[in-house]
Formats: sequence, structure tokens, C-alpha cells
Amino acid sequence: MEPIKGRGAVTNRTSGRFALPAREADGDWLDAAALIDGEAPKRRTTVTAITARTILSRNTSPDIPFDRSINAYGGCEHGCIYCFARPTHAWHDLSPGLDFETRLFAKPDAARLLRRELGAKRYRPAPIAMGTNTDPYQPIERDYRLTRQILEVCAELRHPVTITTKSARILDDIDLIAAMARENLIAVAISVTTLDARISATLEPRASTPENRLAAIARLAEAGVFVGVNVSPIIPAITDQYIETILTRAGAAGARTASWIAIRLPHEVAPLFREWLGAHFPDRADKVMTIIQSMREGRDNDPAFFTRMKPQGTWADLIRARFRIARQRAGIPQDRAELDCSRFRPPEPDGQLALF
Repeated sequence: MEPIKGRGAVTNRTSGRFALPAREADGDWLDAAALIDGEAPKRRTTVTAITARTILSRNTSPDIPFDRSINAYGGCEHGCIYCFARPTHAWHDLSPGLDFETRLFAKPDAARLLRRELGAKRYRPAPIAMGTNTDPYQPIERDYRLTRQILEVCAELRHPVTITTKSARILDDIDLIAAMARENLIAVAISVTTLDARISATLEPRASTPENRLAAIARLAEAGVFVGVNVSPIIPAITDQYIETILTRAGAAGARTASWIAIRLPHEVAPLFREWLGAHFPDRADKVMTIIQSMREGRDNDPAFFTRMKPQGTWADLIRARFRIARQRAGIPQDRAELDCSRFRPPEPDGQLALF
């Protein structure tokens, strides 16, 4: 498989789950088509507006420290090959491969829906997580500004929010985020996977460069925002060599907490990741997969509650120990963001509803 410049996935592989039939282009046919028709045009990013009924997603997972989240976008142009959200595109009868990073969805009514749901009589506030599925600051946010609109609603109603992103584009909203931080309403985590820009350009091709992400941590910290670093995912034999340096740099930039996640390969992510390894790291592809499987009881992925986020085995123990020591040496205090839910004020009902 040949890598595609500016994209994470190497193919538009499908799995046959749901209604989407599995398909794979034949190599001989591709060679003949290229000779007759020339090279296929580059894939362009398209965005489809969709009408959602609700915007808050709920979960009861024992492995996740939040019970509600918002995803204003479907798919993600960052193109991170390891993204565990890729399989969600199969629900649209689209490929978790190239479709996931080129055929995107946006929910223009996100802020209006949020205001309505926060105004429900039975609603009780707790931090809303953003960036848990697809990145709220992926490139199309520049035009759609849905994340900005959601934050404006939360700021107005004094509702706490957490954001996870790998984009320095979050600094476009530093005015609003800093104001929310002064009210103890927001916490941010910046994901930094590697410090090698060349690896990052293939692993997460349209995300911000590692240097820009570290600079974003520094800017947010200077503005008084509770900000942490998320060294995730850690890919053995590819990105694990940067654990110590990332934590040192993040600590110097003002990170107040640090976390890590070992790479997870659910559903269609595993074959896509294998293709990526073959295209970019053929010299160590087998080694990488062997180590990953050693942390997941011989499987590409462990989907079980309580264990899926806790890799096991010698490699996992080594990473865990390295991370703990490096975090301590970096002076990252491992603070907890205790956001304020006590001053939430529901929106005023509109129109005739105010009479009841």
C-alpha cells in the first residue's frame, strides 16, 4: 500500500458491518485504470450539514470519568490513523478509512439544541466533555464555529466544560476560555503523541504540529486555564521513545496534570492501522503488532469494560513506570480540575412558555 499525502488512512477499506458491503480494489485493475485514465484525483474534504434531535450524548461506562459529551462534528479531518471513533462512520454506510477523514458531518443547530436541553426541568449539571470522539477544533471549525457557539452557551449559563484536542486552533477561543477559567468552568487537555514532526505528519496528518501543541499548552497556562497534557495514544516502538521528553516539555509549559492511553484498535481500526504500518514502518510492523497484542492478551483490542483502558503485561508495566517517573521529574503536580457546577443557571424559557 502506498501512503496518501495529507491523509492518515491508506485505503477506503470497509468491513461489511451494518449495511455496508465489504469491498477492496483489485491491484491489477488499479494499474490498468491509471494507464487509461491517469492518476485518480485527490480526495477533497466535503461537509454535510445534518439535523440532530439532541446534542448531549450520555454514557454509563465505568472506564470514562464523565457521563455526558457533545460532538458537533462527525468524522475528523485530522485523519489520525489510530482514532477509535473511525468505526462510527460505518453507521452512515461510509468507510472508517478515507471517508472518515474526508466526508464529514456538521450539526449547525448544536448550540440551540444545547440551550434547549440545558433548560429541561430534570436537567442536573455536570461537566460536559468535548473532544472525546472527534476533535472540536478540527480544521472545519474555522468556518463553522460550532465549538465557539457551544462554549458561548456554556459561559452564559455558567455550565462547566472539559475539552480534549490536538489542535492549536483552540487558541482562537482563548478569550472565551480564559474568561470561563476565571469562573472555574473549564479544563483543557492537549494531546501530544510524538515530538517528531515527520511521524506526526503521517500519524495525524492534519492535526497541529507537536511544537504548536506544546505552545498552546503554554499560552493556555499563561492565561490561567487549567491545562494538562495527554500523551496518547502511546504506540510501542514508534512513539513511546518520546514519553519523557513530552512530559518534560509539557511540565515546563505549565501543564498541571498528565495522562496516557495505550493505543486501542477496535473494529475497523485494526486493519487500517496494519495498512498504515505496512506503508510507513514496514521494517517494524510485525514488532509493533506483537507488542500491542502482548498488552491485550494476544488480541488487537480488548473491548471489555474495566480492562479496555488498562493494558497488561511487561510492556504495559514498563510504560506505566516510565510515565510515572517522567511526570514526577517534570514537576507536573497531577492536580484535579474541580469545576464549579453550583452556579449553573438554566436558560429563561422563550415566548409563551414563560407564562407557565
